[in-house]
Amino acid sequence: MSEYYFELKGLSVGYNGKMLIGDINIGINKGEIVTLIGPNGSGKSTILKTLTRQIRMIGGTVYFEGEDLHKLPHRRLCKRMSVVLTERMRPELMTCRDVVAAGRYPYTGRLGILSEEDERKVDAAMEIVRARELEDRDFNLVSDGQRQRIMLARAICQEPEVIILDEPTSFLDVRYKLELLSILKSMARKEQITVIMSLHEIDLAQKISDKIMCVKGERISQFGVPEEVFKEEVIRELYGIDNGFFDPCFGSIELPGPVGTPEVFVLSSCGTGIPVFRRLQKEGTPFAAGILYRNDIDYEVARLLASRVIAEEPFCEISDQAYEDALRMVESCRRVIDAGVAIGICNQRMERLMQTARKSGKLERWER
Repeated sequence: MSEYYFELKGLSVGYNGKMLIGDINIGINKGEIVTLIGPNGSGKSTILKTLTRQIRMIGGTVYFEGEDLHKLPHRRLCKRMSVVLTERMRPELMTCRDVVAAGRYPYTGRLGILSEEDERKVDAAMEIVRARELEDRDFNLVSDGQRQRIMLARAICQEPEVIILDEPTSFLDVRYKLELLSILKSMARKEQITVIMSLHEIDLAQKISDKIMCVKGERISQFGVPEEVFKEEVIRELYGIDNGFFDPCFGSIELPGPVGTPEVFVLSSCGTGIPVFRRLQKEGTPFAAGILYRNDIDYEVARLLASRVIAEEPFCEISDQAYEDALRMVESCRRVIDAGVAIGICNQRMERLMQTARKSGKLERWER
């Protein structure tokens, strides 16, 4: 008997008897959102197709509330698990409503006739994904993003205990990405539906998931809460990033900063420097940034993009060393940009630094 609601024990997956990923051992609690991340071709879809019994497992066992998933009768499984995969359906002569209504078939008789209650559930599912205006349109003639919403409505209509989705945000614009993930989050929290999905957008995965599964090579390289997984070194190793950076603070990918001796010194605080850093990065101008406290939001971006960062420990007065380093930077750079600095008790030396830059004729005020 499994101690988890959904558990993979020693699972091996692959095709035609050849193992792609082996020894997968993870446990999922009821109502959790678990997201698979990893490079293209790493096997995320293979794992999901194995869980949905579209391909045979190579070895191991999957337990669904203590029962062997692969021994559950098909009709019973269809009532408990719904699936949204990336393969495009091309049903003939079916409206979007017809496709959504297919989610009720596990509950109908042999003739597949929907009751009034079934019809109400179809209406409700289409309302949830805001697709009522599509119900009479040919499913094959709507956009990719609209198809994705219809397929989600079909899955919701099925009233599952577990929903499995393969890249559900593909083809969706920003509004509908957020809307879809909000729907999944609500289903997990309010109805205790367990969500297992793959996502390419690691920033969204970081924000919505209870657990993250990192798929790489022949193994699961990491499994845990986002705080454990979304670290700069973990994501760099997972995706083989050597041409940029992953910023765990923002959950974003950064392009490399300009390399070389700093030509510009940016003075900032509390996020005012970030647009300046990005402008200089686009121009290819090497720059320095300071004096930044290590808990300042500017520091998080500057450490990735700036050629040099002059930093100070949080809540401490600016030290002699940091101040002297900054003065030398003012002298060596041809421009000093005041991006906006909030002066307080601890960083009063920033005012003196700007006065020095002003006297030298180098100080420029950043105009937003």
